[in-house]
Amino acid sequence: MPTHTHPLVTLLQRTERFLDSILQPVVFAGMAALIGVITLQIVSRVLFTAVGWTEEVARFLLVWITFLAGTLAFQRGRHIAVTFVVDALPGRLRQIARIAALLVVLAFMITLIVIGYRYMQVQSFQKSASLRLSMTYVYAVMPICAAIMAWYALVDIIELLINGETTQPQEESL
Repeated sequence: MPTHTHPLVTLLQRTERFLDSILQPVVFAGMAALIGVITLQIVSRVLFTAVGWTEEVARFLLVWITFLAGTLAFQRGRHIAVTFVVDALPGRLRQIARIAALLVVLAFMITLIVIGYRYMQVQSFQKSASLRLSMTYVYAVMPICAAIMAWYALVDIIELLINGETTQPQEESL
């Protein structure tokens, strides 16, 4: 690893940490809200008349938490990956293979941004059953998280090109 970090890499790593510092509390708050809403749903069904909006809010929170937490997992390199072939390659070839994989991920995320945005627009007329909330807000998580993951992939590509490796933590082998 180089002893001196390139200023561009340092700036990009700061943006990653900034995004991470926003996403972590949002996911935590979403989980806390989900627990609260589900608890309210259970208590209201058992003791009183069921509160109608709780099921819908729980579903929407679960969708948002899933995408946001998946984004955090992507940034930390925690998604499932089979790396034994790439890890066995010699240095330069390993770097090229990782860049190629990240380019595929970047292309997929850009596609997901476009498709997610289009789907969000198509569903913009639809309202949720209980809350009468525009479904645009529910589906917005797809292009938002895809854009963040695309940014993370781009940062990793730049780190690989400049430093020869990424600084993201890797999963320990079992």
